[in-house]
Amino acid sequence: MGNASAADFLVEIGTEELPPKALRGLMNAFAANLEAALGHVHLVHGEATAFASPRRLAVLVRALAKSQPDRESEQRGPPVAVAFDASGEPTAAAAAFAAKCGVDVASLERRKTPKGEWLSCRIRLQGRPAAELLPGLVQEALAVLPVPRRMRWGDSTQEFVRPVHWVLMLHGHSPVAGTVLGLEVGSVTHGHRFLAPGAIRIGTPADYAALLEKRGFVVADFAARRRLVEDGVRQAAAAAGGVALGDDALYDEVTALTEWPVALTGRFDEAFLELPREVIVATLTGHQRYFPVADGSGRLLARFVTVANLPSKDPDKVRDGNERVVRARLADAAFFWAQDHKKPLSDRREALKDVVYQQGLGSLYDRSERLAAVAAQLADTLGVDAADAGHAARLAKCDLATGMVGEFPELQGTMGRYYALASGEPAEVAEAIGEQYLPRFAGDRLPCSATGQVLALADKLDNLAGAFTLGNKPTGNRDPFGLRRAALGIVRIAVEQRLDFQLPATLETAIATQPPGSTDTAELTRDLYDFVVERMRTWYAERVGLKSEIFESVLARRPGSLVDFDERLDAVARFVELEPAEALAAANKRIANILRQADYDRPSGVDMQLVTEPGERALWAALKAADEDVRPMLERRAYAAMLERLAGLRDSVDSFFDNVMVMTEDDAVRRNRLALLAELRGLFLEVADVSRLSIA
Repeated sequence: MGNASAADFLVEIGTEELPPKALRGLMNAFAANLEAALGHVHLVHGEATAFASPRRLAVLVRALAKSQPDRESEQRGPPVAVAFDASGEPTAAAAAFAAKCGVDVASLERRKTPKGEWLSCRIRLQGRPAAELLPGLVQEALAVLPVPRRMRWGDSTQEFVRPVHWVLMLHGHSPVAGTVLGLEVGSVTHGHRFLAPGAIRIGTPADYAALLEKRGFVVADFAARRRLVEDGVRQAAAAAGGVALGDDALYDEVTALTEWPVALTGRFDEAFLELPREVIVATLTGHQRYFPVADGSGRLLARFVTVANLPSKDPDKVRDGNERVVRARLADAAFFWAQDHKKPLSDRREALKDVVYQQGLGSLYDRSERLAAVAAQLADTLGVDAADAGHAARLAKCDLATGMVGEFPELQGTMGRYYALASGEPAEVAEAIGEQYLPRFAGDRLPCSATGQVLALADKLDNLAGAFTLGNKPTGNRDPFGLRRAALGIVRIAVEQRLDFQLPATLETAIATQPPGSTDTAELTRDLYDFVVERMRTWYAERVGLKSEIFESVLARRPGSLVDFDERLDAVARFVELEPAEALAAANKRIANILRQADYDRPSGVDMQLVTEPGERALWAALKAADEDVRPMLERRAYAAMLERLAGLRDSVDSFFDNVMVMTEDDAVRRNRLALLAELRGLFLEVADVSRLSIA
């Protein structure tokens, strides 16, 4: 395609300040949605680049075709049997279809399909100009952005994440005419709200980012702006004698709040360093989106870094304003810290009776009792002190009744640990309270203490059981109760920390402790098991690229222990790499089909007097030898060794199918041979259903 047939395309949506935590996701989704929309209408294009700042979402598409290509479309008409009468003359249906296609009946083609023969014709469709399509495509891309809650503004019926003030669209040097989100499309953008509030005309899409930065004091490239934030924060922290503390989420959020980032340092009273580290960090990062500063050993300094949205003529005045805010916030935290210490953590347990956990699931006190029951069962199974586990469970939610957690909800559990230690509770109990919510997100650390592992599992199991009991299962992308996260947490804790417990039995306990209802416990246990295991499937696929068929082969056995599940997956993954695996998987599939077609579901054992053919005698002998070898392996769950030993049956299995007729007319012999195959399949099924594998 030459330059005359394509040109760069730019679209920018100017808004009120967009939600900072969602900005990166909105930016990427807008670009992806627009590319998909262009593909749907066959508009060829080059690379698409996304831009975003607090007041804009934009996409630059390189070398976008100026029109759709002309293409042929095949139209299907009436069936031939309807299009022609008994004498072969065209009917009215044939004539009408020919007129629609703009040809005579004789020019129509005939197409044979599995459902019969039909008349058809080819119509050449002329491509539409891109300028006609682009406003609708942009509107389509915006309509499916992942916006949790849309809003209206003024008297408009349009909806978007924030009120929209301008829409810019250029294709090459030409503005694109049309309406998007109720606004006429133009060719101007707007710079920084304070540094360059006037309109800026964009002449060429490729000049957008550079011109906006030079004249508008807006760094539209999100990644470039984040690098400016990172560099500024790092340099400011170094000048203050330390290093800045901040995770990716904080850097993204600060980047989403600024268009022209400028880093400044501030101080606070060193007396506040007596507060728990987490309280200071939460005050600075959660409430203010500031960056704490620590020395080389990780100890917090009485310094912080903030990022302003513009350079100030009087930075000391800006610094003083930020310091006043931090001083007030830390003073509040110090007050809560002092007040909360006036009573032991256990004394707050009664207050939980007045706090509703969730409609239909009782109070937080009720929940703590449920946690204690599940934790006790897990502790007994895993060899953990049941008294510690139960006590930790009953105290786990007490910090929710403290002033500090009321002010800093993100510190629940963390403050419970501090208050438990201050109340003289055992260190194991306090540590468990602090670890109960781990892992909080994908990739987060896991609880380390034995009691903490038990309590974290109990917390997530109760969350799942309560939600499923009320019918609050996740649907689509919606998961308001964090159930997928809870299920993945159970998988990670069990598998990564090798906690070998029976998931169905523990789920039954978690379900049984929920408020009375008409729930079918057995059905709900199956549903919850399937839900947890589906998260396990996704985790393995993302972590090690495990093939779904390997997972399905093990899932067919529904192992109760997730550790056992993991060991079986590892064994099957190794088995598929063995040379005989393909033949044995095919043989198992063949056996499963034979047994199903023969309706053979009551194994009666093999009668040696009916084993007469050399091929079946050889298979029977090999099978008995293998059975003796693998039984000890099964007891120790040496599944990989089991499958490797069973791989040695390949020659006997091949010989059997080559030389022995299973479905013979003699009923007794036929059933005996089916029993032999059932025993062979049963031996493999001790590990997994390898018939589900497709090995090439």
